[in-house]
Amino acid sequence: MSSKRSKIHPKYKTKYRVKNWSAYDRALVARGDVTLWITPEALEAWRPEPTGRRGAQPKFSDVAIEAALTLRIVFHLPLRQTEGFLRSILRTTNLIHGGLDLESPDHTTLSRRGQVLALDLRAVPHQGEVHLLIDSSGLAAFGEGEWAAVKHGAKGRRGWRKLHLSVDSRGMILAQTLTEATADDASTAIELFETVEGTITCVTADGAYDTAAIYEAAAERGARVVVPPSTTATASRKPRARASPRNRTIERAQEIGRKAWKKEAGYHQQARAENTFFRYKTIVGDRLRARSEAGRKVEARIACDVLNRMTELGRTDSAAIGA
Repeated sequence: MSSKRSKIHPKYKTKYRVKNWSAYDRALVARGDVTLWITPEALEAWRPEPTGRRGAQPKFSDVAIEAALTLRIVFHLPLRQTEGFLRSILRTTNLIHGGLDLESPDHTTLSRRGQVLALDLRAVPHQGEVHLLIDSSGLAAFGEGEWAAVKHGAKGRRGWRKLHLSVDSRGMILAQTLTEATADDASTAIELFETVEGTITCVTADGAYDTAAIYEAAAERGARVVVPPSTTATASRKPRARASPRNRTIERAQEIGRKAWKKEAGYHQQARAENTFFRYKTIVGDRLRARSEAGRKVEARIACDVLNRMTELGRTDSAAIGA
């Protein structure tokens, strides 16, 4: 047996025990409750108000389209099966609540309206100061590479999009955006800063965000930056930058070592952002199913809302039990 120490399962890795398993178990069961995703408020707003313009009026409100697409994401359904599933739910609802007579949008309506659905990420209530954790990860764009390979007989390149998330210390998603795979992480993160309300005390991210622009954007919000400098990073010699937070981070990391600096600065909190992506790809999936760019943005936004609502139901309360 090899004596080489495993990097995947190191001996020093701390083990944890879930203290609120019964409550968390009930929250996991509640995720499958259809009434969580189709609420009485959604049913009341199922039909849109008259637009006041001439011509045919919309048959379904944005709330109805969002509810249908949410079911598709939660239960991993194609559009046609989503139509049938929602139709059966509404049929039962109409029997229980006589007089509603609600219909399900057909799959073509869901595909078309899903590209123009105007949605913002639902506001997450938070009290006090915010510790912002930022990260990004790739999602496969459905069908691009496979289609090219079949159509042209060549090895098609898989298409990718990059999902950027800003998460708080509870694991709630405060801001999100979907970009091309080539988008710069640091520049996109600065745009996410502007959408987060409240007082930001700390911004934590990985080495891809080690730029002067990140430090400047965080300073404008009065936030401390916890980003590990690259191994080749050097302190700036410019007079105005000598006392900058980034210079102090670089000098401190060189003085005590990167590993000790991460422990001292509390960089381990970044794991919450990485765990959010693990949850996204486990619960929602690692690829985008919409074919259009607008549809993909809507899909990612609804998926983030789904994760937040699941987190609100209940999350684990773990305690270390030893190494």
